[in-house]
Amino acid sequence: MEKNILKERELIGKIHSAVYHQCQQRGYTAPADVLVDIGVLPKQKYEEWRFGKVQYLEQVCTCNLKKLSFIMGQIRACAKKNNLKPSFCYYKRWGVKKKQGHKQVIPLRFSRSGSPEIERAYATHYVDLKRVDQLKKEKQEKADVFEREKRND
Repeated sequence: MEKNILKERELIGKIHSAVYHQCQQRGYTAPADVLVDIGVLPKQKYEEWRFGKVQYLEQVCTCNLKKLSFIMGQIRACAKKNNLKPSFCYYKRWGVKKKQGHKQVIPLRFSRSGSPEIERAYATHYVDLKRVDQLKKEKQEKADVFEREKRND
């Protein structure tokens, strides 16, 4: 029993760390990316899912549904604790060929059941609004420096 508590704490630490690092790097975190970062979703399997070669994301995760549910709950708890803003993201298949000048939009499934609540939970990104503003300012500053250097040449 004590060993399970230690493993659970270790998992919680990995989840919170993944959320933190994603927010620092790009201003938001996404459940699928957390699953990749903590090692329960192989990156190659994620990409196969994005290209439509896998029926649903949970199918290629390396842990059971109980653990996945726990991980998802921890992501939401961490997001709430850090005042991250939930933002729904529509996941569609990558690599779709154009038909009659338009790309066909093929939605992706996360769960076997296809339950709207489960699908929405996986598709919800959590945005750190302060960090997004910082990243935008940093990007603008770099662009300004580049522009000045270009003019001075």
